[in-house]
Amino acid sequence: MMQGNEACVEGAIAAGVGFFAGYPITPSSEIAELMAEKLPQRGGVFIQMEDEIGAMGAVIGASLAGAKAMTATSGPGFSLKQENLGYASMTEVPCVIVNVQRGGPSTGLPTLPSQGDVMQARWGAHGDHPVIALVASSVEDTFNQTVRSFSLAEQYRVPVVLLLDEIVGHVNEKARIPSADEIEVAERKKPTVPPDQYHPYEPTESDIPPMANFGEGFRFHVTGLSHDRTGFPTNDPKEIDQLIRRINRKVDRYRDDIIECREYGLDDARLGVFAYGSTARSARRAAYLARQEGIKVGLLEPLVLWPFPEAEVFALAQKVSHIIVPEMNLGQIAHEVRCSCRGKAEVQSLTRVDGELIRPAQILEEIREISR
Repeated sequence: MMQGNEACVEGAIAAGVGFFAGYPITPSSEIAELMAEKLPQRGGVFIQMEDEIGAMGAVIGASLAGAKAMTATSGPGFSLKQENLGYASMTEVPCVIVNVQRGGPSTGLPTLPSQGDVMQARWGAHGDHPVIALVASSVEDTFNQTVRSFSLAEQYRVPVVLLLDEIVGHVNEKARIPSADEIEVAERKKPTVPPDQYHPYEPTESDIPPMANFGEGFRFHVTGLSHDRTGFPTNDPKEIDQLIRRINRKVDRYRDDIIECREYGLDDARLGVFAYGSTARSARRAAYLARQEGIKVGLLEPLVLWPFPEAEVFALAQKVSHIIVPEMNLGQIAHEVRCSCRGKAEVQSLTRVDGELIRPAQILEEIREISR
């Protein structure tokens, strides 16, 4: 039995986290509190920074020095992190950012759930930038998704956002925690050339350059400015085009390896539901109850929101007449679902922004209404 925020800490430790920088903010504060207690016991470093901007900067610095690094926050703090998130994307620094979502905008609802940061997770930083964003709907999910967040960050040299919400972060429930020998964690690829031949942003066949650690004899330049393979700024249009296309392509070309979804009852479904996070649990119950009434409903639950599972949604749209998208915002992901359907199915957005969870009964009523 454990809380979602506690499972996040345990997952990070299992993945080998060595550095945590953060600033307390509800409803993610338990992550920082537990990291302060547990990380130093394992030889890691915890530091409380003066604000969320500094915390993100410290995480980037620790990662450049070779540590698996993370931070945790909620809505207002996530907003403050965006400039440095863009910096990490441009400089290809692996790190993990956990956002336990709460109601907004502004200070909003500090102690109540929301899913209002899903678009910010993708487009919060300016410019075309790569990002991977995972979601979790349970305590056990949170452990596993935290571990996977580190693997994806290190493997693709990219910031990875783990989107929880207040319900997932604070619920206490039973979770199976795998043993150490069951956990696989990808590591960053290291250079195979001597320091004097190393270029930190050398284009490679995989689009993911090897990454050296500061302090190990490799001296290289890191800047948020457009840069060439050496890391130094450039105004050469060819170099700039190559860089921006490559850092985005390294996620796009591996989307089939990154994207993960769970399916419930889709084989014979005539009506679909697309739901994520804690809302997916209500959707799963609603689909079960609908089938008890003879309504063939299936659920597609993404575990990765960005890159968005367009192919999986399109496949669902070809099977069903309608797709219901329940979410605790005003329809942010419903828009993506609608685009991915390409007119093959009608998309019905079911929203709630009052700080309360969308309940199974609400989704069930929508299912009944469409099925009449």
